[in-house]
Amino acid sequence: MIRTQIDTLSPLDPVSREPFYRQVYVRFRNAIADGRLAPGDRVPSARALATELGLSRGTIETAYSILIAEGYFQPRGQAGTFVASGLKPPVFSRAAPEAPSAYAGCTVNMRPASIMPLQMGLPALDAFPRRLWTRLAARCVRAAQTSDLVYPATHGLAALRGAIATYLQLARGIECSPSQIFITSGYRNTLELIVHTLLKPGDHVWVEDPGFPPTQLLLQHTNISVSPVPVDEDGMMVSHGIATASRARAAIVTPAHQSPLCMSLSLPRRLSLLEWASKNNAWIVEDDYDGEYRYVGRPLPALKSLDRHGRVLYAGTFSKVLFPGIRLAYLVVPEAEIERFERVSQVFSGGGPQLTQAIVTDFLIEGHFSRHIQRMRKLYGERRQAAATGLEHILGAHMRIEPQPGGMHLVLRMRRGGSDRSLAERIRSHGMYAQALSDWSIGKQVEPALLLGFTNIDSEITAEKLGRRILKLM
Repeated sequence: MIRTQIDTLSPLDPVSREPFYRQVYVRFRNAIADGRLAPGDRVPSARALATELGLSRGTIETAYSILIAEGYFQPRGQAGTFVASGLKPPVFSRAAPEAPSAYAGCTVNMRPASIMPLQMGLPALDAFPRRLWTRLAARCVRAAQTSDLVYPATHGLAALRGAIATYLQLARGIECSPSQIFITSGYRNTLELIVHTLLKPGDHVWVEDPGFPPTQLLLQHTNISVSPVPVDEDGMMVSHGIATASRARAAIVTPAHQSPLCMSLSLPRRLSLLEWASKNNAWIVEDDYDGEYRYVGRPLPALKSLDRHGRVLYAGTFSKVLFPGIRLAYLVVPEAEIERFERVSQVFSGGGPQLTQAIVTDFLIEGHFSRHIQRMRKLYGERRQAAATGLEHILGAHMRIEPQPGGMHLVLRMRRGGSDRSLAERIRSHGMYAQALSDWSIGKQVEPALLLGFTNIDSEITAEKLGRRILKLM
């Protein structure tokens, strides 16, 4: 018999700290273990189950992908998804396997393919100079030679590496040579390159708590032990890291605007972190994902600019300042480590498309990049104010918008408590984007809050309309 009903599932718990994808996974697994679902039974489509449970389709697809990977479900194309045939007791055990860390439970799609209102990490695409970009691209295509059609340079186009070195010296205070710069296909590729070059399984690495979920996920998948370090109004609490994991091999920080709380790492903390790394021969990975966007005073110099002992690796990206589809980032390594990174990048380099690198090179060399950053800094300051004012007008009785010096998203604290995870789920299921601060936390329970992008909110009126939609879901 083929079943499509979902009455075999027990209700989900909206206030549980266990994410919804995990709850769906456990309930299906228990239904199979109890015999309520038998081998060969058909399960609902992800779309149908998402609609029935009031969740986002991505949440259900995440649960299904785990069940498929573990052999419980079997996809059969257009016929649907079925409980795998051939499963027999005692394969099943009703007790769920050990739960992953809270961080691993963050399954929100950090890179949705479509544009959603309030989406985080998405630049103002309506303000991107597409005509200029098209003109530069056409010129690069016309100038392409046969030699430009072979595999791209492993470490990146030489001209692009030189242009980035010049820009970093002027804009971020970083003295570096082109040979210290390695072009990657994004932050995750950058971090992967660092891990394979400088770390080994079992090493301990400090990460901010709360912090960017993909960082911990990648470290876990490479068998690196994560040491969460809490943050306060001055950024990462370096003294806590020293007290709890002084022999860690590295620290990964977002000093310009802490991800996701947006405070800056104070100068005393920066100096303390550098001193710790120097004394312990440890590494500091500076993730400067949006350091250009500071709205109170001028952008702060990079942590790398204070490095006198070659312990800081600076990770930058074009995805946040140009557009995500470009899939281009870069890493500045200490001069003494160039040879090691060259060897490893031969194996792990994604080899970004040479045409894209050529366009970005011209964009940098001709001054368009600096002018674009200046325009976006002004525009984002205006849009942040409009978004905060509009959302505060509608949601002020329920949420408090935290002031912050920079960044590309807002932090909305829930005044009356409740589950930020369930509210974020409801918001996403209604066609908007939101992330729960709880999903960014590792070891401690945080005050519930929503993370909302503001860069594509064009007016206070638009913010109010979105606020009203959110209010109906509370």
